[in-house]
Amino acid sequence: MDAKLEALKDLASLSRDVTFAQEFINLDGISLLTQMVESGTERYQKLQKIMKPCFGDMLSFTLTAFVELMDHGIVSWDTFSVAFIKKIASFVNKSAIDISILQRSLAILESMVLNSHDLYQKVAQEITIGQLIPHLQGSDQEIQTYTIAVINALFLKAPDERRQVDVESNVDILDCPLTEMANILAQKQLRSIILTHVIRAQRAINNEMAHQLYVLQVLTFNLLEDRMMTKMDPQDQAQRDIIFELRRIAFDAESEPNNSSGSMEKRKSMYTRDYKKLGFINHVNPAMDFTQTPPGMLALDNMLYFAKHHQDAYIRIVLENSSREDKHECPFGRSSIELTKMLCEILKVGELPSETCNDFHPMFFTHDRSFEEFFCICIQLLNKTWKEMRATSEDFNKVMQVVKEQVMRALTTKPSSLDQFKSKLQNLSYTEILKIRQSERMNQEDFQSRPILELKEKIQPEILELIKQQRLNRLVEGTCFRKLNARRRQDKFWYCRLSPNHKVLHYGDLEESPQGEVPHDSLQDKLPVADIKAVVTGKDCPHMKEKGALKQNKEVLELAFSILYDSNCQLNFIAPDKHEYCIWTDGLNALLGKDMMSDLTRNDLDTLLSMEIKLRLLDLENIQIPDAPPPIPKEPSNYDFVYDCN
Repeated sequence: MDAKLEALKDLASLSRDVTFAQEFINLDGISLLTQMVESGTERYQKLQKIMKPCFGDMLSFTLTAFVELMDHGIVSWDTFSVAFIKKIASFVNKSAIDISILQRSLAILESMVLNSHDLYQKVAQEITIGQLIPHLQGSDQEIQTYTIAVINALFLKAPDERRQVDVESNVDILDCPLTEMANILAQKQLRSIILTHVIRAQRAINNEMAHQLYVLQVLTFNLLEDRMMTKMDPQDQAQRDIIFELRRIAFDAESEPNNSSGSMEKRKSMYTRDYKKLGFINHVNPAMDFTQTPPGMLALDNMLYFAKHHQDAYIRIVLENSSREDKHECPFGRSSIELTKMLCEILKVGELPSETCNDFHPMFFTHDRSFEEFFCICIQLLNKTWKEMRATSEDFNKVMQVVKEQVMRALTTKPSSLDQFKSKLQNLSYTEILKIRQSERMNQEDFQSRPILELKEKIQPEILELIKQQRLNRLVEGTCFRKLNARRRQDKFWYCRLSPNHKVLHYGDLEESPQGEVPHDSLQDKLPVADIKAVVTGKDCPHMKEKGALKQNKEVLELAFSILYDSNCQLNFIAPDKHEYCIWTDGLNALLGKDMMSDLTRNDLDTLLSMEIKLRLLDLENIQIPDAPPPIPKEPSNYDFVYDCN
């Protein structure tokens, strides 16, 4: 058993190497590992009482080796048996299991779901929400991360008909199979557990957990895509009844005409008047306002939610605007439609989650109907901003731009609740937005007079050299890059840094994300800068051409770059964010003697040039700088005034 344990330990370590993995797989090593998991577990369990640590370690190393080998993408996931899936699922379902075994088992289940439709069905039938909840309630953040990753994977691969959410349902989800996606993200029970034990736990959220919460957030909002892309059918009576309900709630106090001769004409006239007060563009048939997608029927859903759940605010807004002059009224119907469209753009409803983004908002996990509540807060903000701007119908687009800026600025503060978000918006009035804009304009003031332009041209090379040195210094510090592939986001890292003499790039794999710089001598591989032939980015990168799934992800494509060297050799990168992408592409181009063309360089150049010019012009404060240099005086009639040194 000791010899076998050591062999499995070595196998888990060596399996990271693609050459070893290829050879091991060619010798049918994957089949051996799956057989050990399927049939060997029972035999190990008999020894568990006398060799408990050894049993846990053996199984952990076996699963680790399996995960590492499969991550190379050499073997198809469709080749595995139901017995193997059941065995892996059994490890997840056990209440007391070694942490490392549970971790590897969850990672295997995630990969199975993401890489095979058939395996998705089998895995989803084996796992229930009730079996995953204890892992979310635990204190180990890594286990929580892997658990949410499994839920995300199952949700991402679920058929459309199983993604339809009934948030009013009170069905207990503890025994609900994960095939029933309608009861996963919408239920208060699961959302509350994630909020309490993950988001509000007394510990910092690491990057991988933040990414999984972001994915969960995106997938939740993507449930709205179907309604967002559904046009209203003007002939559908059920849909028309929603518009009637909006009118009824707003104008319920007004008397209905009696059903006597001529009452139909009166009713039509009254409805047309009321629909105008509600702010619809088409007063006669407001159903036509909802035929544009996006936002489609989602806008009408939001309006009805606001009218029913925030009735006082809804009635106040409608009546308040209907009593104003026509040109000063804020049209509730039109505003709601455009606002819904804008919020969908901000939250990127309908887009696949990025492989690199960690931008989740805690407040969206605090309410079962977070998007609708988000809309309710923003529609009241829009009405308030309209009044502050004293806007007319011609100013509609300007108001929408201001509201978008208010919402975006409030979201950047990452409010922990919807109430806190509302409070942030209270401090971002139209007056405050104008002050912020004015301040930003002053800080980015661009002097266009000829002397200033000439001064800029003179000092620009000096600034560019400063930026170049900063980029090279950052490359010397190095960066930790995450390994990504077409199947799933991996918790594997590698590090790359430039030598202090700027002649060699050192790089190598890491066990985990480093806390600081990684020394040169700990990085196994190196690439002389003199051997670099070119630096390519985006779709021109070899690893973007090879991996179709990554190629389709726009955000990953924008972070990809490759170093080409020797004959058909390359070093492939996916930057952790746009800032690091700009740093590295600028630094590598500087090493090759090429121009630094990134957006970051342009911004840095503008900022540093502006600061340098302002410093040089301090002594000229309140002095008018002429647009053209003063004329050169005529030559003197003689030069007798010249001092004779003799």
